[in-house]
Amino acid sequence: MSRIVVLGGGESGVGSAVLAKVKGFDVFLSDMGKISDDYIATLKEWDIPYEEGGHTESFILNADEVIKSPGIPDTAPMVKDIIEKGINIISEIEFAGRYDSAKKVCITGSNGKTTTTSLIYHLLKQAGMNVGLGGNIGKSYAYQVATEQHDIYVLELSSFQLDNVYDFKADIAIITNITPDHLDRYGHNMENYVKSKFRITRNMASDDCFIFCSDDEITINHLNQIVIKAQKLPFTQKTEVEQGGFVRDDKMIVRYKEQECDMYLQELALGGRHNVYNSLAAAIAAKVMDIDNESIRNGLATFQAVEHRLEKVLSIRDVLYINDSKATNVDAAWYALECQTRPVIWIVGGTDKGNDYSSLVPLAKEKVKAMICMGVDNRKFHESFEGIVPKIADVTSAEEAVKLADKLAASGDVVLLSPCCASFDLFKNYEDRGRKFKEAVRNL
Repeated sequence: MSRIVVLGGGESGVGSAVLAKVKGFDVFLSDMGKISDDYIATLKEWDIPYEEGGHTESFILNADEVIKSPGIPDTAPMVKDIIEKGINIISEIEFAGRYDSAKKVCITGSNGKTTTTSLIYHLLKQAGMNVGLGGNIGKSYAYQVATEQHDIYVLELSSFQLDNVYDFKADIAIITNITPDHLDRYGHNMENYVKSKFRITRNMASDDCFIFCSDDEITINHLNQIVIKAQKLPFTQKTEVEQGGFVRDDKMIVRYKEQECDMYLQELALGGRHNVYNSLAAAIAAKVMDIDNESIRNGLATFQAVEHRLEKVLSIRDVLYINDSKATNVDAAWYALECQTRPVIWIVGGTDKGNDYSSLVPLAKEKVKAMICMGVDNRKFHESFEGIVPKIADVTSAEEAVKLADKLAASGDVVLLSPCCASFDLFKNYEDRGRKFKEAVRNL
């Protein structure tokens, strides 16, 4: 019996362990930190041996294969030992893909991937398809392959999840855009990060489809250097394309093979220029999946925004509070600021990933009246925005940030949590940060 060791006891790791158990492997799960009670209950239910609070070498280095959770870097001592021993390391996505014959629509990108993934899932579900949602969002893909039966999966894939895929294949692959992010994990080398994103196109054949933003310079530069067999379907707001999606006047138009679907931009559920891109990508995928125009229009018009992504929380004394905790990089924060029409009190901060804030300076100058830095080390924000934003203050909790914002805000302002950074200095993750922000707003 082959032995599989899973590193990491979160959603991805526990799902992988359950699938390994179902497929008859001798499986063991190990986590450096504490495993949450819910996941321990799942491991016990499936009778999977595990350890937490450290790795025992003798239990791990006898593996035939290791499934590594995406959050664990290759520089972790245990991972180095596994590599040195010559044991194969794969991701949950690679492992689950071996046992899944469903059609797979896979989405990656620096920004917009959660919204685009959720939009596509919504379109397919509305059209009555038997579809699962997974990857970086929702339930673990491996857990669903182990316990459910879907005809199609819509998978949001981060660069970390793609780093250890080899034979996995998408039927439809989407790259929303590529901007500098997570460079701390890629040796501060943009090229490494770009290659990681493009792993989503591995193994694609000529009857598969690759959907991408032709307005995105980094994507196009890389695309020009490589060979992809899949049919290329660009989306753009700058020109018109024969096949793919574009904007003409006040309409978005999608063309695939002989078919065309159009829709007025004002009918889209999601506002903002960046969401036109997300809606175009989703509509192209839906057309490839043979969904009729009426269903596509209806789906794009009825979609509810994703939690923690420009989510309107409450309006208090004519001050609107927006939770954009998912904006963990500069580009995402740029979009959030760009679509604001009211004076902004901007809550930022967290773990800096080697960010350059200069692209935000013009927007901050134009729109931001005060900046609240919610992080352990806010030095870089002060250096970048002093003299640009009239007031900059430091806080160490969501509650403190919201109370200060309430003091600084005047009627007609917007308080925007769009942090630009990872959340790991003060919070468990971006969801935890967003929920604490919303709780603090409701307690005002």
